[in-house]
Amino acid sequence: MTGAGAPGPRPRVTTGLEALAEDGFRLLEGRRVGLLTHPAAVLPDLRHGLDALLGAGVEVAAVFGTEHGFRGTAQAGASEDDRTDPATGLRVYDTYERGVPELAAMLAESGAEVLVVDLQHTGARFYTYESALHDALAAAALAGVAVVVPDRPNPVGGLAVAGPVLDPAHASFVGRAAVPVRHGMTMGELAGLFCALLDVPPAEVVPMRGWRRADLFPATGLPWVPPSPNMPTPATALAYPGTCLLEGTELSLGRGTTTPFELCGAPWIDGRLARRMNGRGLPGVRFREAYFTPASDTLAGERLCGVQLHVTDPAVFEPVRTGLELLTAVRDLWPDRLVLRPRMLDLLSGSGRLRLALEAGASAEEAAASWQPELEAFAAVRARHLLYPAE
Repeated sequence: MTGAGAPGPRPRVTTGLEALAEDGFRLLEGRRVGLLTHPAAVLPDLRHGLDALLGAGVEVAAVFGTEHGFRGTAQAGASEDDRTDPATGLRVYDTYERGVPELAAMLAESGAEVLVVDLQHTGARFYTYESALHDALAAAALAGVAVVVPDRPNPVGGLAVAGPVLDPAHASFVGRAAVPVRHGMTMGELAGLFCALLDVPPAEVVPMRGWRRADLFPATGLPWVPPSPNMPTPATALAYPGTCLLEGTELSLGRGTTTPFELCGAPWIDGRLARRMNGRGLPGVRFREAYFTPASDTLAGERLCGVQLHVTDPAVFEPVRTGLELLTAVRDLWPDRLVLRPRMLDLLSGSGRLRLALEAGASAEEAAASWQPELEAFAAVRARHLLYPAE
């Protein structure tokens, strides 16, 4: 029983999509709408945004899907082809890894007058929905199409900023702009940053209500719908900004198991890794010696040993630091077995610097210290585009 004067439960966050719906989608009234979206773009009652738009009588010209597809049926590095959506009869364009001129041509062909970009991201630069937003803003400017971004929470919070800042020479679809691995921004805030960097007309961001920068996803009161096949829970998203860096190696990250990005392992790893990691005293996390056999992806069908991350205090857990510590631990314990994938590691980290540091024997602390000046410079740029209070 709640005591007298005790605060009641905190109201859940109102997303930008819900705010649009509450207003009867008046912002889109009389305009032909293109919708860049995916299965996680839902209202709190789990209705998809497309269904809400159609139910309100909004004229939807076409739907645009990105990696994994509009309906979310494709695995990592794949998408759904251009098609007619059987549920709605609408034309669906596949935008994944298409160039900006081609995206602009798609927008023109669709007849859309405004592009609504509603994508749930994970707060990590290399999660490709952020690149999809970046390219959509550039394409819309080229096509003369307005952009509306209904905002959604950053599931790993909006306070912490960590990891190397991308060198534009290493721009790719796992990172378009000079932001760090963990940037602490929402998609609406990134839209403001990207428009400034691209020097294109600003997008109209529909802000959330009730979101605080310290909020991790469970604090929002919103339902979690996996934004991609290997992002099943908010716990996955919390580990992802750090453990995804290990995709720059030949280790398994647990794809093909029920806990992707919370596991890492190889046939030649043993219990020393868990002991080494626990001995580092990293904040908010413990490591369990774990054995697993991935059903798909890297090292599929092989019996692997490694660790599972167990986050004990999400508020202080540092995923990027944890990923660096895992990389250096495996390198130090098995220097003749760890194989780097140079191009992938460079793209994920945003330059060749992390790879060179690992090859030179640098510690996690030394690697992290090397990008502190650029993080401080980014913080000043970032501050101009933040929309929500810290408290």
